[in-house]
Amino acid sequence: MLVRDAQVIRLVERIGEHYRTNISNRFIRPTLLQLPLDKQSWDLIEALTEKIEQYRFHGIHLDELYRQIVAASRFVSLTRRELLPTMRNRLSGGSGPDKVLREMAVNNFGSNLQLFADLLNEIYVCLVEIDKVNAKGKRPFYMSIPELQDIGRLLVGN
Repeated sequence: MLVRDAQVIRLVERIGEHYRTNISNRFIRPTLLQLPLDKQSWDLIEALTEKIEQYRFHGIHLDELYRQIVAASRFVSLTRRELLPTMRNRLSGGSGPDKVLREMAVNNFGSNLQLFADLLNEIYVCLVEIDKVNAKGKRPFYMSIPELQDIGRLLVGN
């Protein structure tokens, strides 16, 4: 099923903008690349956060968006567990204005990661509702993807 819902497209835009600006910015990206995440997951995250123009014009396949949300949710969980506690130690020092900007990025990273998780949850809930409406008495598509059952746990951090 192709999703062209305006709310979903706006959420994908917000997710991508927030990810590029606050999660994978020039100060944080080097440490993110140290995470033990497979290439397929990185590719799915990139598709979710970088390809908004394509989605805006053509729509987004529901199954593809669900897979992207699962990959991004795993990223959130892994980042919380592996990176957040030691982030300050992993980043090399700088000087001048870069040092101040790097400190700001590090100090706000936890709350920015939480906002990213909240946006992922918001789009997931929206997609499930769309999926249920379009199922028309049949089993909604999201119920056939076992990985989606862990979304809440991955995004909340338990």
